[in-house]
Formats: sequence, structure tokens, C-alpha cells
Amino acid sequence: MFLSKKQKFFKNTAVVSFFTMISRVFGYIRDAVIFIFISNANGALDAFFVAFRIPNFFRRIFGEGALSTAYVPVLSDYKSTNNSNDVKEFINASITYLSIILIVISIIGVIVTPVLIYLIAPGFVHSEFGQYELSYELLRITFPYMFFICLTAVASSILNSYEKFSIPALTPAILNISLIISVLFFSPFFSEPVYALAWGLMIAGILQLLFVTHSLYRLKLYPKFCYNKNHPGIKKIKELMLPVIFGSSVTQINLIFDTIIASFLITGSISWLYMSDRFIELPLALFGISIATVLLPKLSEHYNKSDTKSYNSTINWGLKLGIIISIPACIGLILLAKPILITLLQYREFSENDVNMTALSLMAFALGLPGMIGAKILITNYYSRKNTKYPVKAALIAVIFNFILNISLVLYLLKINFEGVHAGLALATTISAYINFYYLFKNAVKTKILIINKSLLNVFLKSFLASIIMAILILNFDLNAKSWEELILFERIRDLFLIIFSSSIIYFIMLYMLKVSPKNIK
Repeated sequence: MFLSKKQKFFKNTAVVSFFTMISRVFGYIRDAVIFIFISNANGALDAFFVAFRIPNFFRRIFGEGALSTAYVPVLSDYKSTNNSNDVKEFINASITYLSIILIVISIIGVIVTPVLIYLIAPGFVHSEFGQYELSYELLRITFPYMFFICLTAVASSILNSYEKFSIPALTPAILNISLIISVLFFSPFFSEPVYALAWGLMIAGILQLLFVTHSLYRLKLYPKFCYNKNHPGIKKIKELMLPVIFGSSVTQINLIFDTIIASFLITGSISWLYMSDRFIELPLALFGISIATVLLPKLSEHYNKSDTKSYNSTINWGLKLGIIISIPACIGLILLAKPILITLLQYREFSENDVNMTALSLMAFALGLPGMIGAKILITNYYSRKNTKYPVKAALIAVIFNFILNISLVLYLLKINFEGVHAGLALATTISAYINFYYLFKNAVKTKILIINKSLLNVFLKSFLASIIMAILILNFDLNAKSWEELILFERIRDLFLIIFSSSIIYFIMLYMLKVSPKNIK
């Protein structure tokens, strides 16, 4: 039985989301283990997260942004010629060239780690706990991770282009498992436990690369050394990639600004922002990035074939699916912020104050989830056409607004003696996400590179109505933090699962009654 295009897109998105969910579940276990078993009283975790932020920044913009986004359309061009030799030659030349570049960057990065830490966390210089020295020592261990994860991103892009979505989606689980093992079994052997995390990160990078390249070997696409910097495909990637780096990484640039400012705030601010951002990553990765991952190869294919009808049908389907998922996820995270954090993290080293502070930034980030997911989907509309200029303009406007809002909100919250000043940084990121989405959407419609289906507004209104009904149900449960703290672990997990499961059922029943579902949206 043959599947329709929409059913196939839905199936591929479901596959990516499923394996991504497995990776994210391990990610939550990883973070819970880190915060529960490693103390942040002396700011050691803040130091590690700063050292992790830099290679992780490269992972985000390359693994989920510029490199993958620029690589897929070029690879699609070579695939469309149906000449396997051209495809292999392009893969060999591009990966060889990229590997050399990454080795050089890694060496330079390790050498200048004190400068990098000074730039990204200048507040650490005056820390009484020696966070500055600890951060750059950790970064010397973690920076080479960038080499392995960027090559993993390229290999994953190749697999995605051949509709092999499960392996790339599952690969991040290796990182999470490696860090969990590092904390539980190796941290006691270090005078400062966070060193175990740094080495666990490096080992994970090597294992991730081996995992995806094995799949390339099975496809007979395993790269061979072939130095040809003048290969036409490499030139095309360069043309697309430089602007894409900025255009697809607006959220990450905003988080860097957050880290710089948070380094001047009270100890714990960086960890609270990191943890709340992690909870936003689950729906963003499960749906925003998953949808974009599936859409980009297909949009590139439709564009190359000048199939306008299929092209617009595909991007509209992606936007509608993003709406169906992002609105209830946004509302759910805001209402359940404290119950989620208490259930998963409030043990041993993670205190009641940590829960309260993390909940503030989590709710602020959650407000921006629809904008973040929408922007991820819309960017594929531009990059599938190799249009990289306008996303840069939109991202630049958003970053400028974010920087201004960061300063303004932090100063205002300090002035009124607000306890959770770091939440102002999360709120600024949320507002800038909507600004980015607005400009991407407005220009796409204005220039007619996106023809909006009339039912898009209808899906939005019905999803919003279903989400309100869902919210009413959630509010009928006891969400009081003190009540949750009195429960044992099993009871917390049981009650949280009951709330999430029942509210999800109500939401999708409402959508069904309103004749909206991921499979039949048109």
C-alpha cells in the first residue's frame, strides 16, 4: 500500500520525533543526575555549563543549523543528476575539506580558551570561587568536541537526504548516556567532579561520529580522503553557509548574550537558565527541528523540480503541524513548570530555591515556544531555495532587539529588587523569537515564496481553543508546590504522568471534534 505525500511526511516526522524523544528522555535523566549529584554551591556547575556552551553553540548552529541546512540542498542537486560517482566525489571532497578546517579551529580554540571564557563569561573573572580558571581548564577538554559533532552533523545530513532519519535522531542519546555514566561512576575519582563531565563529553563526541559513519558505510557512502578545495559543491556550500550561520542561529546567539550577562548575576543564574532552556529543547527538538529536518530535503526536491503546488502544500503542512504542537506545549510548560521541576530535579543538591528560580525562566522561555518552532519551519522555506540573505536580515533585527531587551529588562528587575533577575534574559529571548518569526513570515508572504493556505488561520484558532480547554483541565489538579514536595518520587511521577496524559487526551479529542488532526490537515 502506497502512502500519500502527507502521510509519508507525517510518518517521517513521527520517526524523527520518536527517536529524538528517546534522546531527550536520556537528556533529562542526564541533567537530573548532574544537578542531583553535583553541587553548585561553589559555582562549579556554572563553570561547566559555560565551558559546554561554546562547543554546544557550534553543535546547535552546525548540527541543527548552518552546515546541515547548506549541505542538504547542495547534496540534493547532485542526487538529482542520478550520477552516484558525482555524489560520492562531492561527499569525499566536502568532508575532507571540512575536517581540515575543524582541526585548525579546534587547535586555535584550545590555545585561546582563557580569551573565550573572558568573552562569554566576563563576570567570572571576579568570582571568589575561581570560576574563571575552572571554566577555561574545562573548555580545553570540551572544545575539541566541536570537531566530532560537526562531522557527525554532516553525516547525519547525508543520512537525512536518503530518508534515513532514525540514526541521526537517536545519536544525541550517546552523549547523554556518556555524561550519565561519567557522573555516576567516574566523578568520585576527580577532586572537582565536573572534570568527569568534560571528559565524558569528549568521549561522547567520538562515539557519536562512529555511530553515524557506520550507517554511511552501510549505504556505501563512507567518505574517503579527497582534498579538492575547488570542488564546485564546496563553493556552493560556502556561498550558502556563511549567511546561514547567522540566520539559523538567532536563538543560540541570544543565549550567548544571556550567558554573558548572567555571569554578572548571582551564582546559579547560568545553571537556572541552562536547565530551563533544556526543558524548552524537548518540544523544540521533537517538533520544530524534526519537522524542519523532514521538510528541507523534500522542499529542496520540489523546488528543483519546479513543483510549486507540492512545495506550498508541504510548507503549509509543516506550519500547521507546528501550530498543533507548539500552542499546547507552551501552555502546558507554563502551568506545570514547578511540578515538572520538583518531580525531576528537587532531590539532594537541587533545592527549593533552585526550583523557584528555574521555574521563572522556564515559564518565560515557554512563552516563546510557538515563535521558535515557527521560525525553524519557516527558515527551511528560504534555505530550500538557497535564499540565505533575508533570514540573516531577520535574525540581525531579532538579535539587536534581544540585546536591548536583555539590558533593559535586567536593569528594570534589579531596580525593583525582583528575586529572579535571570528570568528577564529568558523573556528577552522569547520576544526576539517572535520578532524573528514575524519578519520571516511577513517577507515570505509578501514576496510570494510562501502561499498561505486559507485553512492555516482555522487550524490556529481551533488549536488555541483546544489548548484553553486543556488548560482548564490542568488547573483542576493540585499544582501547589508544597503539595508536590510532600510526595515521594513514585507519587510525583505518577501524578505528573496523569496530568500530562489526561490533558493530552483532552486536547486531541477536542481537535478531533473540531476536525483537525496531524494526518488530515490540508
